[in-house]
Amino acid sequence: LIKVATTKAQRKLFFNLRSMKTGLAPLTREEIRRVARELRVKPEEVVEMETRLAGHELAFEADDSDDEAYAPAHYLAADPESEPSRILEAREAERDGASGLRSALASLDPRSRRIIEARWLKEKDAATLHDLAAEFKVSAERIRQIEARALEKMKQAMLSAQGTPQRLAQPAAA
Repeated sequence: LIKVATTKAQRKLFFNLRSMKTGLAPLTREEIRRVARELRVKPEEVVEMETRLAGHELAFEADDSDDEAYAPAHYLAADPESEPSRILEAREAERDGASGLRSALASLDPRSRRIIEARWLKEKDAATLHDLAAEFKVSAERIRQIEARALEKMKQAMLSAQGTPQRLAQPAAA
């Protein structure tokens, strides 16, 4: 149920407007002024109540006798991503992920951190293996190895921060 009349003026209109109307047609401007004068309400309130009373009720969920395909609950499905709980969950996950990334980066030695930042965390102009090899005076292959080890260390740090069990790859039995 939806309340139609909540203020005193609306209640007056709700109980008297139908009986004051002369026919089924909408009220004319003169009739609106007359009703407003007689009931001591604003003409805008008369127009609003007439509009509300002229509308028809529609159940959000269909009952057993109605065809369920026409119930608003059926065709007005909510976007699951706009539910407050999902929005909050996404924001918390984003915050936790950013926090985890910061702590994982902090766990790296300065050279590994510099390599990860230069290769993965720059918006533009990410450094190449050869750029970093020249900077650190080592081979590009050595930079790749340091990067791989640093990424694995960060992954483990983020998993342990989330409480996810750590499973390291076990070498195959020979």
